Amino acid sequence: MIGDAGIVVVTGTDTGVGKTIVTAALAARGLAAGRRVAVVKPAQTGTAAFGAGETSDIETVRRLLGPADVMYAVGGEYPDPLSPLAAAEVSGRPPVYLGDVLALVGDLAERHDLVLVEGAGGVLVPMGASAWTVADLAVAARAPAVVVARAGLGTINHTALTLEALARRGIAAAVVIGAWPAAPELVHERNLVDLPGQLIGRLPDGAGRLDDSTFRAAAPAWFGTIDR
Repeated sequence: MIGDAGIVVVTGTDTGVGKTIVTAALAARGLAAGRRVAVVKPAQTGTAAFGAGETSDIETVRRLLGPADVMYAVGGEYPDPLSPLAAAEVSGRPPVYLGDVLALVGDLAERHDLVLVEGAGGVLVPMGASAWTVADLAVAARAPAVVVARAGLGTINHTALTLEALARRGIAAAVVIGAWPAAPELVHERNLVDLPGQLIGRLPDGAGRLDDSTFRAAAPAWFGTIDR
């Protein structure tokens, strides 16, 4: 299953779809299987809000995994909640270079069984210098992608477009629903049937609010072929 081992890019159909929680859950699944895990965030934006009720994506993953032995790495950090390249330009800080990210990820892959690379926003968001994208990263690293999608209205089109963009670049991909409601409505149940691509998981809504031990114990069961 995509996400079991090697370098895996975690992207989404949009921002706020649950990429960070899915990244943490994939890491927890890998740890439960005895794998050495690393998590990379090439660019973190919106840092000006941290400490005022907001935390970085890496800190969220760290909190959910607790004391588990995981290597964490972050590239550029920028104050404004924009795409990484725009945030770098506005802040006057250096943008992130694709070659630097590839070197970091490659080094971690030599020492870890599973390296999860969480993007920002969707698959074609400009991440850094020369407007490289998560799709470019996946191609260069020869890595498959896990696409995190919403459960509600609009997700079919967004997911189909994301999968098409990845397929045109020869990137293998699978889909995870980032937040499945406790009381699904007709639109959610219908989307579960109609969602394009290989669906390999769905996380319960509120998974990110679990304590670390409960999260790590529950996460492996959130993945697997979804009967639909």
